[in-house]
Amino acid sequence: MDYGLIFDLAIILFACKVLSIFMRHLKIPQVVGQIVAGLLVGGNLLGLVEKSEPLVFMAEIGVLMLMFSAGLETDLKEIKSTGVISLLVAAMGVVVPLGGGYLLYSAFYGFAPVGDDSFWTAVFMGVIMTATSVGITVEVLRELGKLKSKVGTIILSAAIIDDVIGIVLLAFVSGLKNSSSGGSGEALMVIVRTILFFICSVVAGIVLHKLFYWLEKYRPHTRRVPIFSLVTCLLFSWAAEAIFGIADITGAFVAGVIIRTVKSASEDTTRKLDISSYMIFTPVFFASIGIKVTIELANITPLLLTFAVCFALVAMACKLGGCYLAGRLTGFKNKDSLRIGAGMMARGEVALIVATKGAEAGVLSSEFFIAVITLIIISSVLTPIALKLLYKTSEN
Repeated sequence: MDYGLIFDLAIILFACKVLSIFMRHLKIPQVVGQIVAGLLVGGNLLGLVEKSEPLVFMAEIGVLMLMFSAGLETDLKEIKSTGVISLLVAAMGVVVPLGGGYLLYSAFYGFAPVGDDSFWTAVFMGVIMTATSVGITVEVLRELGKLKSKVGTIILSAAIIDDVIGIVLLAFVSGLKNSSSGGSGEALMVIVRTILFFICSVVAGIVLHKLFYWLEKYRPHTRRVPIFSLVTCLLFSWAAEAIFGIADITGAFVAGVIIRTVKSASEDTTRKLDISSYMIFTPVFFASIGIKVTIELANITPLLLTFAVCFALVAMACKLGGCYLAGRLTGFKNKDSLRIGAGMMARGEVALIVATKGAEAGVLSSEFFIAVITLIIISSVLTPIALKLLYKTSEN
C-alpha cells in the first residue's frame, strides 16, 4: 500500500477546496482555483506533491468521468440540430490553428523545404494547436448552468470532432515523417478505425438503449443502473483507445450520450456519480494539470521562452478567431460566436498526449514541451475567466 498517495490526495483535495472557495469569492470560476492548487503544491513551487503513476491514473479517471457526465447531459436531438454548425466550428478550429502553428514556428526557426525535419516539426506544432481540451470548458459551463444550451452543445460536439481530426492529423504527419511506417496508409487506417468505432457505437447503443430501458422499467432507481452505466463508460473508453486507436475521452463521451437516451437512467446515474466525481476525481484531474508542470531551467533560452509565450497566444487567438468566424458564418450573434470561440480555446491532456506521441515519433524535440506546457497553463486559466466574463451579462 502506497501511503504517500493518501497524503498526496489529502493535500490536493484540501488545496483545491480552499482555493476554489477563494476564487468563488473573487467571482472567478472554481476550476481556476483547482489548477492553481496543482501549481502551488506541485514540484516547481512547494513541492508537497509530485507527479506519480497513481495520481496520473486518478486524473485520467477524473477526465473520463467528466466527459461521461457531459455525455449524460447531451441530448442527441440537440446535437442533430446543430450538427452542421458543430462540424464547421470544428473544421475552422483545426484549419486556422494548424496554419498558425506552422507559420509561427517557421517565423522563429526558418521556413524549411517540404520533407525536411524542420518542416515536419513546424507542421506538428500546428497539429498540437488543433487539440481542444473540453474538460475545463465543461466544468465552467456546468457551473454557469449553460452546458445544455445551444452554444454549450456546439462546443462539446465540435471539441469531440476536433479530437478525432487531431488524431488523424497526428497519424498522418507521423506517418509521412517516417516513410517506413506506411505514410498516408497509416493515416487512412486511423480514419477507417474511427469510422468503425462510431459504427460499432451506434450498434452497441441500440442494444444498450433497450437494456437500460428494461432495467429502468422493471428495476427503477436501483444501484445497478449507475453501476452498469459506469461499466459502460469504462468499456467504451477502453475500446476507443485500445481497439480503435482514438482518445479514451471520446469513448466516455459517447457512452454518456447513449445512456442519455434513457432519461430516467441518465438522471439516476448523474445523481449517483456526481458525488464521487465532485469530491475526488474531478479535483485531482484539474490539479494534475498544474502538478505536471516540470521545467528544466538549464534548457530554457530567451528564444525558446519567447516562442513559448507566442505559441500560447497564437494558439488561443487562432482557435478563438477560427471558431468565432464559424459562428458568425452560421448565423450566431457576436457574443455567442465569441462564447463558442472562447469555449474552444482550452488545451490540456489532449495537447500533452499529441506532443508526447510526436516526441515518440521523432517529430518533436523535447525542448518544445515548455511551449506546450505554457499553452496548457495559460489557456486553462484564461478560458474559464473569458467564459465567465462573456456570460456575465444576460443573454439576448
